[in-house]
Amino acid sequence: MKKIKTVILDGYTENPGDLNWSYLEDTCDLTVYERTSGELIVERAKDAEIVILNKVPLSRATIDMLPNLRFVALLSTGYNVVDCDYLRSKNIPVSNIPAYSTQAVAQIVFSFLLHFSNRIADYNDSVKNGDWVACPDFCYLKYPVFELSGKTLGIIGFGKIGSTVAKIASTFGMNVIAFTPSGKKDGVDYALFTSLDRVLKEADFLSLHCPLSDATNKLVNAEFIDKMKTRAYLINTSRGAVIDEHAVALALKSGKLAGFGADVLSTEPPLVTNPLLFSPNTVLTPHIAWAGYETRMRLLNMLNGNIEAYLNGTPRNVVN
Repeated sequence: MKKIKTVILDGYTENPGDLNWSYLEDTCDLTVYERTSGELIVERAKDAEIVILNKVPLSRATIDMLPNLRFVALLSTGYNVVDCDYLRSKNIPVSNIPAYSTQAVAQIVFSFLLHFSNRIADYNDSVKNGDWVACPDFCYLKYPVFELSGKTLGIIGFGKIGSTVAKIASTFGMNVIAFTPSGKKDGVDYALFTSLDRVLKEADFLSLHCPLSDATNKLVNAEFIDKMKTRAYLINTSRGAVIDEHAVALALKSGKLAGFGADVLSTEPPLVTNPLLFSPNTVLTPHIAWAGYETRMRLLNMLNGNIEAYLNGTPRNVVN
């Protein structure tokens, strides 16, 4: 049987060399590109029936130049880079990878929380710079440290990741308050569901877990921050555009916010002019919450399942 021509346009971040594409190689006529710039999309995908991508944009104009396209498979949960409505009008399904990174994202949220509460990296740098060797006492406090127990964690968005973060917080002895547009979740006894204004007023830490939409684009703006508890910490592992980065930078500079941790920014990689790159008490990671070996292996297995389902005539995880 002739194999279906398939192209992966940006495979490097999913598989920098520690995984393999063996299922797709055995099943499809596969070509893998580590990265694809905008001007090369059509040239590389014009003959493909299946296009697999992560962050490469697939616009209406581009789709019109891909005559053989019949299926789009995403290497991500988010699908905003693809014109799903136009693909639906052409009866081309788009499948994503849902809920593959729940534990990994929750884990990095607590990496940020523990950074701010214990300052491990800062103390490590201090010790290696000779401060402990020169200290007259058995210990010293160069940076404040504090317990998470008894602090209040506010969560905006209570899907799989938000609820997992809440469960972990409860084991740390934190008080968890949450706002979700869908309202209180039945059977959840480890979080108090309340209004957005109350979450902002009471949270010592605020963790964002909302999808990017017209309603949440720059949700965290100057007015939002003004309602937050003074000297609270803000953590964003959802989407970069949920944050007004200039407003957050100003709040960090003024001391309204005690700290900001993020794994996502509005433009990735960031522009050199992004104010958060120069803001005090800011910890930024390069969109790596999803990048653990086990997490990427899970994603790859789910991708293989999505391809298999399409080849069997029953596409799954279709988002359009």
